[in-house]
Amino acid sequence: MTDLEMVKEKLYATNASLVVLYANGECKAYYQNRIQDIKEILQGNQLALKDAVIADKVIGKVAGSILTVAGVKEIYADVISRYAIPVLEQNHVKYEYKNLAEYVQNNDKTGMCPMENKYKEEKDVNKIYTEMIN
Repeated sequence: MTDLEMVKEKLYATNASLVVLYANGECKAYYQNRIQDIKEILQGNQLALKDAVIADKVIGKVAGSILTVAGVKEIYADVISRYAIPVLEQNHVKYEYKNLAEYVQNNDKTGMCPMENKYKEEKDVNKIYTEMIN
């Protein structure tokens, strides 16, 4: 079983929102909404996700940008937005997904997530990272 298959399996088995296989071999599930878990991991240690393999319920442009700057090696997304794909491809981050969405929805499912909307045209992933993590 590949690392990506392992985190994907754990994502569904635990009903987590995020599963991280750290470079040291530790595999951990997280359960908060949106990018909260990613933010907390990186605020604790900016190098924590370097060379990690992750599975996430939803990857939009903001999460994709943050994970790219953080040095994640590979990503599986249950749902990925079309805004996230160019970020991952331009930065040579391997990814797989189950469903492609036009955009990440807001909590009410009535439109676009405010963060996806704010950064949808932003080209600088470092700017997104800095504004969201710091």
